[in-house]
Amino acid sequence: MATRRRPPAHRPDADVWRCAAPVSLSPVTSTKATSRVATRVWPTGLQETPAGELSLRGHALGELAAAYGTPAYLLDIPDLVTRARSFRDEFAAAFEGIGTTCDVFYAGKAFLATPLVRLLDAEGLSLDVCSRGELAVAERAGFPAGRIGVHGNNKSAAEIDAAIDYGVGRIVVDSLEEIERVVAAARAHGVRVPVMLRVKTGVEAHTHEFIATAHEDQKFGFSLAGGQAAEAAAEVLAHPDQLQLLGFHSHIGSQIFDSDGFRVAAQRLIASQLQIAQEHGVVLPELDLGGGFGIAYLPSDEPLTPRDMAAQLAAIVLAACDEAGTPLPHVSVEPGRAIIGPAGITLYEVGTVKPVQATDDLVRHYISVDGGMSDNPRPALYQADYTATLANRPGSAQTAQSRVVGKHCESGDIVVRNQQLPDDVRPGDLLAVAATGAYCRSLASQYNHVPRPPVLAVSEDGVRTWLRRETIDDLLSLEGE
Repeated sequence: MATRRRPPAHRPDADVWRCAAPVSLSPVTSTKATSRVATRVWPTGLQETPAGELSLRGHALGELAAAYGTPAYLLDIPDLVTRARSFRDEFAAAFEGIGTTCDVFYAGKAFLATPLVRLLDAEGLSLDVCSRGELAVAERAGFPAGRIGVHGNNKSAAEIDAAIDYGVGRIVVDSLEEIERVVAAARAHGVRVPVMLRVKTGVEAHTHEFIATAHEDQKFGFSLAGGQAAEAAAEVLAHPDQLQLLGFHSHIGSQIFDSDGFRVAAQRLIASQLQIAQEHGVVLPELDLGGGFGIAYLPSDEPLTPRDMAAQLAAIVLAACDEAGTPLPHVSVEPGRAIIGPAGITLYEVGTVKPVQATDDLVRHYISVDGGMSDNPRPALYQADYTATLANRPGSAQTAQSRVVGKHCESGDIVVRNQQLPDDVRPGDLLAVAATGAYCRSLASQYNHVPRPPVLAVSEDGVRTWLRRETIDDLLSLEGE
């Protein structure tokens, strides 16, 4: 049997993630010891100057707005690197402590761009992709194929062929039809493809129904309770020359702040893998617990740290294996939002401020900005909450109940639903919205033919454009004759 083609391992040096020479801006050298952004929702490099303006890694947000325009996504690169390393190191240490190993796959759906992929490679993380486009970004970055996992509930034959041709380390199959497609592609390439089975554990994660993914009545995976997972495992094992069954994969949801759901999922997964071993005489060596680790969008949110989550998941896997009497598997997890979400902010310019008599007792300030649901659809999709602050000056000590809204032709075009903001916010002011590194640019659209904002990588030595701002010419270039 031929071996899969693998490109040379890509090992960038410390600077290769930088996609262009940095644009140097005047640094801000003095900051207040405490400020309105000294909470966990903001990236660690965001500070308040003595004059009350915000700066990111020493670069005044007003100067960034003048140089790059608004809206703009800003990524605090040192913060991002610190988070990536924390997940890598804490999960490796926690699982080594119980006698096994753990890989951290960055979930590319949260946000993906070539320089980010190179950064992840440099930091030793693996990568999860779920479309041909995401795989193409990984290929362009030269990401090692063996550290790529491919997801998706409806992979086409072309997507599967491309993944196998690149030599990805695993494909997470989601249906019996997909097993047939992978078998056919493996035969065509003359290779044996490692696969995992995406399963529904029946765990009800305490999150919005649109981001809960392990209950029965939804599109992902094979049911454990209904016997579908056992049927799928038997089908994979019936093709030993084309498929290698690594184990089960589960994802119970997103924005999860405790490990209770993972405990139940791990117990059910390990018990099911034991059943497969007993019936087929094949020990499944791996287990993927997915991601969904929550972040703070509001100051009141209290997510687990990577160290605490790693320690709790390691203890959960150890206890489940002890109870089942099975050897410890190699484990993998898939954080995306938890790595990049808190490192990002979005910078907007205020266009209008409209006091509205919301109730007999409440006048609400509707603050319209120059973006909205096209650059952050999450509030419209599932009522996601965000935190905002005035970025170019401190503002009045008096506050007003405010709603930050976008410029699109929808009443649901809301960026921040309810927050106390200075009552003197006026046109031309800048607003910063926290925790927008994940699922904002990746979900962004061109609704109302509004071009998508740039993604700017900010560090002490300058600013680099990871993704440029779209233009009207970009939009028109898609039209036919």
